[in-house]
Amino acid sequence: MRKIFVLVIFSLIVFSSVCLATENGGGAYPNGAEDFMSGAVPPPGFYYVHYAVGYFSDSFRDSHGKSVVPNFKLTVLGNVSRLIYVSNHKILGGNWGMHILVPLMSVDVRTPGGKDSKTGIGDIFIDPCIISWHSKNFHQAAGIEFILPTGAYDKDDIANIGRNYFTIEPVYAFTYLSDNGFEVSCKLMYDINYENDDTNYKSGQEFHCDYTIGKKINKNWAAGLGGYYYTQTTDDEQNGTKVGNGNRGNVFAIGPQIKYDHGRASFILKYQKEMSVENKPEGYKIWLKFVVAL
Repeated sequence: MRKIFVLVIFSLIVFSSVCLATENGGGAYPNGAEDFMSGAVPPPGFYYVHYAVGYFSDSFRDSHGKSVVPNFKLTVLGNVSRLIYVSNHKILGGNWGMHILVPLMSVDVRTPGGKDSKTGIGDIFIDPCIISWHSKNFHQAAGIEFILPTGAYDKDDIANIGRNYFTIEPVYAFTYLSDNGFEVSCKLMYDINYENDDTNYKSGQEFHCDYTIGKKINKNWAAGLGGYYYTQTTDDEQNGTKVGNGNRGNVFAIGPQIKYDHGRASFILKYQKEMSVENKPEGYKIWLKFVVAL
């Protein structure tokens, strides 16, 4: 039971959701990572993206949304590097591309059952086939992400950086950008999790999306609201049997965000407050994101 209060964190941050929904809470993807123009894959070339994120929680919610863990505190800090390549090669009429994402995480968790902290490389994300399509005002992209169990894991520890199982994640993203700079963007994902061989625990499948509604202020600045929605669609299982009531997680987050473009680079600052939380920690995230064409 002690370790159940932790891994939550990692997924949460670096990307997102936490504890107890799925094994140790949350998915591997950092919910809320994407924002402006998330469906508009850039022109052919190489790009570097850096995400600096902090997640802070002092409340853990049960399936009824009630705080159930006294003196609970979770802090997750992440520095995530992502390299993107977009080619001129066409597949199904769209440009083929690929990316790799490597997270460096720091997790600190405190519960009535103990405390623990870890720092290290987390689970690595690879998408070998991203296809993107573009028209005047509408952009879209699709791919299949593979999340590899590369992060350190020990089933007896409270805090873990890795999840110790594979995840396959189909992805679809779109951006609508009007002639006057009004934007609606959304990245939709569905996670299919494999079993953790060390615990015989299979986390349920998860649907989640990052969203943005924004407006360009001038040539360099844009602002808007954004966040994420996460829900678990199937029950957790251990040794082939449903765990408790299924341990299904749910969370919605929203907050302000702003973007500044300068030359070949963009800078995004955003705040996301969680609500409607079930079977997870409840808290907030602060992101600073940097994108540059290489």
